[in-house]
Amino acid sequence: MQGRTKTDSEELLKYRTQTRVLHWVHSAAFVLLFFTGLVLFVPPLGFLAEDGYTRLIHRIAAVLFVVAPLVYIPLNWKSSLQGMKKAFRWGVDDIGWLRTAPGYYFLGHETGMPPQDDMNTGQKMWWLLVIIFGVVFVISGLIMWVFKTAAPSLLLQWAVFAHDVSFIVTGAMFFVHIYLGVLHPLMRSKTQKTAWDAMISGRVSAEYARSHHGKWYQEMQRRG
Repeated sequence: MQGRTKTDSEELLKYRTQTRVLHWVHSAAFVLLFFTGLVLFVPPLGFLAEDGYTRLIHRIAAVLFVVAPLVYIPLNWKSSLQGMKKAFRWGVDDIGWLRTAPGYYFLGHETGMPPQDDMNTGQKMWWLLVIIFGVVFVISGLIMWVFKTAAPSLLLQWAVFAHDVSFIVTGAMFFVHIYLGVLHPLMRSKTQKTAWDAMISGRVSAEYARSHHGKWYQEMQRRG
């Protein structure tokens, strides 16, 4: 019913089953890629790669990392396209979020945060990095794996450099994403279904939606 006020005990569907499955599959692949890549990236850990198992796991995870979205996107073309657009569409509220976020997350100042859509600016930033560096990962990884002996040495060096930069940036942002989305005190609640619950059940509490995704919450109210 249009205009109906949702109580705090009510819940809203935020992520469909297909989206949650992709998220967990892609996250698992990324974690495997990160830690097996860390073995290759940090020289003192090189002994862990001597038996070749870490390289094998890295390549299997790389295939999973590429195949999962290739399966998901054609089956969910409309929502995938909308998600891509959101990652590259920034406005005044996003700038306001960037200005207010340090005080909000580190000092607990909950006032002044501009209302957000179903994907807040922090999530949008992470999603944008996943898209950009995901493409870099795939292209540079293919050069190092498939064309390792055929590619010119300069191209191979640039591929390694691009792969390493992508590894550092996405690895750092991944831990920031986990902390701000799951571990931060403002994201942990015994009475609300928050971002963590959304990636498990697909649902968030109306209270959480109203306080963290105000624009989206209002839109859901208008739709009834």
